[in-house]
Amino acid sequence: MNEYAYEVDVDVRLRDIDFMGHVNNAVYATYMEQARERYFRDVLDVSLVDVDTVLASLEIDYVRPIEADQTVTVALEARDLGESSLPLEYEIRADGNRAATGRTVQVVVDTETGGSKPLPSEWRSRIES
Repeated sequence: MNEYAYEVDVDVRLRDIDFMGHVNNAVYATYMEQARERYFRDVLDVSLVDVDTVLASLEIDYVRPIEADQTVTVALEARDLGESSLPLEYEIRADGNRAATGRTVQVVVDTETGGSKPLPSEWRSRIES
């Protein structure tokens, strides 16, 4: 298992379960989103809803199903920061075992121009510390 700087438990909700009795594959993206929101709050000290960012890319590689009664943890790490982009790598675990890996890229947006703008220096400091 890779080392990740941040981990958070997420709840498996009844609505997450598909007709086969395990977490639907689309819900994995929601688990990553929940972890990302908490990472922004806990590590960057900002609310994801209060910052001007967009999700530019999302990838998920599935390893094994997550069952309804398993404990789910999402680990994540910011790696290879760009000028305006915040790439995050994820590992979704069910009862401690890798269930999926994923990647997202969050881009900081200039709301006046619609283009990207540099990552805030305080984010870089918090990530690199």
